[in-house]
Amino acid sequence: MTNSTSYSISDVAKHAGGRLCGSPDNYTRIRFLLCDSRQLLLPQDTLFFALRTKKNDGHHYVEELLKKGVRCFVVEKVRDAWLTAYPEAAFVVHEHPLAALQMLAAAHRTSFSIPLLAITGSNGKTVVKEWLSQLLAREKRIVRNPKSYNSQIGVPLSVWLISPQHQLGVFEAGISQPGEMKKLQRILQPDTGILTNIGSAHDEGFTSRREKIWEKLLLFVSCQSLVYCRDQQFVHDELTVWVKQHPEVRPFSWGGNQEADVCILNRQKSDNNTRVTLRYKTRQFSVCVPFHDDASVENAMHCIAYLLKSGYAPEFIAENIPSLQAVAMRLEMKEGVNGSTVINDSYNSDLQSLAIALDFQENQTRHQRKTLILSDILQSGIPGNELYAQVADLVNARKPDRLIGIGREISTHAGKFTVPALFFETTDAFIASFDVTGFKEESILLKGARKFGFERLSSLLQQKDHQTVLEIDLDGLTHNLNVFRSLITADTRTMCMVKAFSYGSGSVEVARMLQFHQVDCLAVAYADEGKELRRGGIDIPIVVMNPEIRTFDILFHYRLEPEVYGFPLLERLIKAVDHHKEHLQTGGFRVHIKLDTGMHRLGFLPEEVTELCNVLVRHPYIRVASVFTHMAASEDRQHDAFSAAQIRLFASLCEIIENKLGYSFLRHMANSAAISRFPEAHFDMVRPGIGLYGVSGDPSVQQLLQHVSTFRSVVSQVKRIKKGDAIGYGRQAIATGDMTVAIVPVGYADGLNRRLGNGRGNLLVNGQKVPTVGNISMDMCAIDVTGLKVREGDDVIIFGKDLPVTEVAEALGTIPYEVLTSVSQRVKRIYYQS
Repeated sequence: MTNSTSYSISDVAKHAGGRLCGSPDNYTRIRFLLCDSRQLLLPQDTLFFALRTKKNDGHHYVEELLKKGVRCFVVEKVRDAWLTAYPEAAFVVHEHPLAALQMLAAAHRTSFSIPLLAITGSNGKTVVKEWLSQLLAREKRIVRNPKSYNSQIGVPLSVWLISPQHQLGVFEAGISQPGEMKKLQRILQPDTGILTNIGSAHDEGFTSRREKIWEKLLLFVSCQSLVYCRDQQFVHDELTVWVKQHPEVRPFSWGGNQEADVCILNRQKSDNNTRVTLRYKTRQFSVCVPFHDDASVENAMHCIAYLLKSGYAPEFIAENIPSLQAVAMRLEMKEGVNGSTVINDSYNSDLQSLAIALDFQENQTRHQRKTLILSDILQSGIPGNELYAQVADLVNARKPDRLIGIGREISTHAGKFTVPALFFETTDAFIASFDVTGFKEESILLKGARKFGFERLSSLLQQKDHQTVLEIDLDGLTHNLNVFRSLITADTRTMCMVKAFSYGSGSVEVARMLQFHQVDCLAVAYADEGKELRRGGIDIPIVVMNPEIRTFDILFHYRLEPEVYGFPLLERLIKAVDHHKEHLQTGGFRVHIKLDTGMHRLGFLPEEVTELCNVLVRHPYIRVASVFTHMAASEDRQHDAFSAAQIRLFASLCEIIENKLGYSFLRHMANSAAISRFPEAHFDMVRPGIGLYGVSGDPSVQQLLQHVSTFRSVVSQVKRIKKGDAIGYGRQAIATGDMTVAIVPVGYADGLNRRLGNGRGNLLVNGQKVPTVGNISMDMCAIDVTGLKVREGDDVIIFGKDLPVTEVAEALGTIPYEVLTSVSQRVKRIYYQS
């Protein structure tokens, strides 16, 4: 994160309460704060905080960053080797680098007297923040969190963005357990607050809903006023008690309650908007909210109440609220023309979100060639020369193969960019010169302010085909990985299963995310899958669970490590190694020995272990990297005694093998269910699989996991069917009365199982669960929408958050694995990240 103000390392030591070591005359002026070594942009302007977490330690990356040119660090302890090798480097020593980051941010905030609005609650924080920024951008130069940077790390990084040009700060703050909000309050020091609502999010971190409310209210202890919804009775009751202890904070409420400061007298919903009639003080007026769903109206009302409290006239509000635009909460990655990938991140355009998007493009796409399409950055409050110097720094540091700049301002400063570039004053000018053949086998990042209409560019650059898509939430995947990591010790390794096209989610994209988050290795079913991952830039170890003789050359050429489960396969590998010694890694050819401890699928039986060891000893070039087994029923409590026996047998067999071989290896057997249910089965490494994608057989873990995959389509046509008419192939459905059906372009060739036809399965249309009608065809199906207001183009969910894949599997009498892996590869995958 960067700001236009700079600090010396001595300033950092003073503000963070740390001890300065190393070069006392380090002349670096710090603009960037870095907590993740993979996101380094400009080493010479960067201060790195070596944060220690449960699963990682930033100190491991200090030497790497020193080699890359970083010279300023906040660490717990300085190593003599760093001081000797890099005498010009400076280190601030602090017992807790995270606390140092927070103290530095708090000092930075104190140096500015701008008013600051802080927002917290269970839902709606980011939307309210973004909408207020939309509404006030013409009036004030605003600084806010990029995206949803609202955590213990995200808030201080966001506050660091405050610069002298800003006139108002709008920041959100989120917590998951007691004690966190007090730290965020010290950093933000807000004078106005908004409490959006209190729901079930993060309930598990608190002893009660009341405790959670009171923890969130700690954010507002320095505020002069606090906006909230009077209709949330439980929140109102607790706030009434809290305000008695904090009489300096004036509550400002809105809602249908007649006692609310802003009273809702009437709501009228239409297809696209909601007209709200309000009373404030002695005035009555109406506002058209350009959304019809309750959540959006609630978020808009928080904005309206804040504006009224801040002295904005009802006329200003009535004029500007209708222009609110939906907040695209995520960065999307889609299949583009000519084998390209399109990354669409045009929900806002500022320096910080540009840095985040450039980092995503660098780390999460498979293409070597990269194009950035960037518009003017509007309403930054930074003078043009200074602003575009910083933009150029970011872009030049990432070195895209091509920059396409759109807008008068960026075109004026074209000379600051050292990468190959083209400039156009308007989006229309670029479209007029657009040639689809000019984009091929590359990643294309769209980063544009709203007024430039980059949705038209997205449409031009996207592959035009099926309207049915599978959306993959990369943040949800990361969350689920961290859930499983929280269940193991810091020294237990992680092998993530990405076989079967990553359970339908797309191999390379998911693998890149897992590699980014530093899992230890990946597992695929076949060598061809491993080959694809290597070609997609995956460098970490890849285990092939089902190696085939015809693919041995691929194993050696792409550094893939095979599972070995029987003597015939082992003997063939030994012969192959003799012919590929030039490809051997130091120490030999790494293999993973599979034992059969009771599942009776693949694997060496216990009575074969002695002979196995004899063969391995005779051929030392075959190096055992790990020994593993599969648990037959780790999710089923009625088989726990059998699972316990498997664990004991596996441990004893591993001991025998280690004694015979004379060297150690990794041992692993715990799948997703076993990670939570059998800690004694963790050994050296665990193998999360379907749990990464949001499905667990352990209810205690299932409630912690996030939804990852959404299989969705749209309504192609709506038609009226008369009583007695038949629907679909085979005339299996006969209308028992006049009815309305919607045709959806998804069929069994896409992964909608044919057995879900004739009402056995349901789809979700506009939040309503509706049954299928008639047989499911290869490319489409019909659903009964009688009595519902449904139009062509309306969203349809086959499975997702509100229609879980487990429910679909239950209707089919199968398991979620089958449903997820059945989604056809002709269905476009769309990857997104908040």
